[in-house]
Amino acid sequence: MARRLAQLDKLPVTELRGIGPDKEKALAEQFEIRSVLDLLTHYPRRYIDRTHQAKVRDLKVGETAMVLAEVQRIDSRRTRGRPPKVLVTADIADETGRLRVTFFNQPWRTRQLRPGTDAIFFGKVDTYQGRKQMTNPVVDLVGDRTGRIVPVYAQSDKARIYTWDLARWIEEALQRAGDFLDPVPEWVLDRFDLVDRTAAFQGIHLPESAEEHREARKRLVLDELLRVQLALVERKRHLERTTPGIAHAPPGELVAQFWARLPFERTPDQRRAVDEIAADLAKPYPMHRLLQGDVGSGKTVVGVAALLVAVEGGHQGAFMAPTEVLAEQHAAGIRALVEGMTVGDDGATLFGARPLRVELLTNRVAAGDRRRILADLAGGEVDIVIGTHALIQEAVEFKSLGVVVIDEQHRFGVEQRAALRDKAGGEAVPDVLVMTATPIPRTAAMTVYGDLDVTVITSRPAGRQPITTSWARTEADEAEVWDAVRREVDAGRQAYVVCPLIEESEKLEARSAEDTYARLEAGELKGLRLGLLHGRLSSAEKDATMQRFRRGDLDVLVATTVIEVGVDVPNATVMVILDADRFGIAQLHQLRGRVGRGSDRSWCYLVSASDTPEAEARLGALVRSADGFELAEVDLDLRGEGTIMGERQKGRNDLKLASLRRDKEWVTKAREVAFEIVDGEGGLRAHAELFEELRLFLDDEDADFLLKG
Repeated sequence: MARRLAQLDKLPVTELRGIGPDKEKALAEQFEIRSVLDLLTHYPRRYIDRTHQAKVRDLKVGETAMVLAEVQRIDSRRTRGRPPKVLVTADIADETGRLRVTFFNQPWRTRQLRPGTDAIFFGKVDTYQGRKQMTNPVVDLVGDRTGRIVPVYAQSDKARIYTWDLARWIEEALQRAGDFLDPVPEWVLDRFDLVDRTAAFQGIHLPESAEEHREARKRLVLDELLRVQLALVERKRHLERTTPGIAHAPPGELVAQFWARLPFERTPDQRRAVDEIAADLAKPYPMHRLLQGDVGSGKTVVGVAALLVAVEGGHQGAFMAPTEVLAEQHAAGIRALVEGMTVGDDGATLFGARPLRVELLTNRVAAGDRRRILADLAGGEVDIVIGTHALIQEAVEFKSLGVVVIDEQHRFGVEQRAALRDKAGGEAVPDVLVMTATPIPRTAAMTVYGDLDVTVITSRPAGRQPITTSWARTEADEAEVWDAVRREVDAGRQAYVVCPLIEESEKLEARSAEDTYARLEAGELKGLRLGLLHGRLSSAEKDATMQRFRRGDLDVLVATTVIEVGVDVPNATVMVILDADRFGIAQLHQLRGRVGRGSDRSWCYLVSASDTPEAEARLGALVRSADGFELAEVDLDLRGEGTIMGERQKGRNDLKLASLRRDKEWVTKAREVAFEIVDGEGGLRAHAELFEELRLFLDDEDADFLLKG
């Protein structure tokens, strides 16, 4: 009978020869391996192709290389320095020559690398006293495995579990498991020319050729991505089937008025985004759409149009922002956009219409005003309410909440979004549009936010000027930055100076906003009107400072990343980011987006003396590109997908083989297949083995959802 993965999950690793209580404990602690299934999904981290491996005689000084060799001699001694160090040296050799390897403060190497041991040594080749050597190389013990392609597994010297141990146990597990049940439909395997699961597990752990390994990996990558996409698509379809929504009418006269009043022409991307959202709003189930747009791409206008569709149908709209500063800014901006617009009032006035009413609701609203707004919200007299998390507090009630727009949604949890939806004021659940100006690659969006439909805005509104970005590396460069700030201020414009910390920290050696403010006020920017903004100021102090900057009463705002998202002052044309190497790519791009919001040319200066490869990669990317989506791809390459996948709940569904960078095409293919399976006759439950496996690999929350669905 073909073996199910669920069966292997129930078998403890102690079923295998050589794994007693000590090894069982070590496997669990070091690798989270407890079952035979865990062991089989502990994939090799690399392979040694013995038909093409490097030879000692071919190693070149200055290059990083990997060589398989036998230890011939090893010894250790203490150096005379203070403090003294343990120096371990070994001579290793293959049939072409000898190489010296040296380890500092690793005395246990003498136990690990006894004479006669075969090992792989990976490191940079240099010379000492005329001999080639490697210093502190990475070591993988492979034992006497003789296959043409040898898998190398993550191992633990501390627990004394080496790659050959893991290879031996995995080989035994594969032999005893026999053939694997394949839950993926035959038509999927045929469409993508994939090997069956038995061949995949054999080929990933015991490949006879590089081609066999590639085919095995391709199949197992599809398995991982398909499980994630099936869970997301099933959740999406379940919500559509079971959640009553509001079938809004197409955009009418109110939205047409709004477009006619805009002081600029809509971009093609904005038009397409509104069309996609309007199509969602017309459906009888709630919209769940993610609107991704680069900084300054005009997402707010699209969000307001969605709110107006709800208002025109007699419902209310809510706009939720992550901070009070941002909520207040959105309130001012949206009120200006809809000023003078009217809505029908069901005969409550002689004219049959009343002004469109927009209210702000945050914790800073005075008690009397708050009571009035809450009463009018419940009575349906407020059309659009803008606020922070205060909108989901118990006292807030709506008469008929139709559309919710949530800005910078990654700052809100799923529970908070659900709480806002639950305040609908009726049986129907409101439509939800979540917006973010932090672009992530399309494949990552499909994986992290896969239960949402995704709309992307890439073009910028007409009249927006490009931002010139440069990297100030030296003191002379920095002096030119302050000269540039003075020139822009003299021309009637404003500037930001951003620091990574509020107070000085010797540990991080980064400039603080407070110290920078004092230094610039007395030095480089003496005579200019400076303001200070950071997270430890009171709400009133922050608000007063931002209002002064918006009015033009301040020339330069010295701040922390509290201004990262959404702050919109069109007259600001210079962004100076100190210690720029301390920031990630996405944050740097967000900060840069605070300028270039008017019709004047703008500049961003990255001030950093760091010459590390990481700084070169990050800051160099910002200088080269202003495209947030391109930068998101660079960020994914630099940081890996763990930072993105971390937004999903932890569980077995974490990707072990699949890479959102390397396997973009397979993310798309897996999502297409997931829709075909879920939308097919009988849905996911018609594929019993696949459904069982999905429950096995998902975390408890997702598995519970599937069972309830």
